[in-house]
Amino acid sequence: MLSMAIQIFGNAKSFDTKKAQMFFKERRIPFQFIDLKEKEMSRGEYDNVVSLLTKKASSKSDAIEEMIDKKSKDYSSIAYLDDSEKEDKLFENQKLLKLPVVRNGKEDATVGLATKEWEKWLS
Repeated sequence: MLSMAIQIFGNAKSFDTKKAQMFFKERRIPFQFIDLKEKEMSRGEYDNVVSLLTKKASSKSDAIEEMIDKKSKDYSSIAYLDDSEKEDKLFENQKLLKLPVVRNGKEDATVGLATKEWEKWLS
């Protein structure tokens, strides 16, 4: 079994966050849960997630767009901003993040429920 440093950033009441925790629990993969209501991502953690997602997306602005929860009640506060402004706005208002944000050390990251991606991490 490879050693993974899984971090789940989410909200204790979010169903997708609970599903992510269950996914790793069922497979006996230890993880650290960070409740964004209690402690937001640091700038370094946030920038790391953005850069990991940018590697998989076609551009940084696509990665940022993927991180935004378009169902959030605050979505209108970010929807019409320039791409250059969205990244800072998202960091400042982490309630706009699509949850959960799951980070596999400094190797990989996902936003939202990404069980297929997590399965790949385990194989």
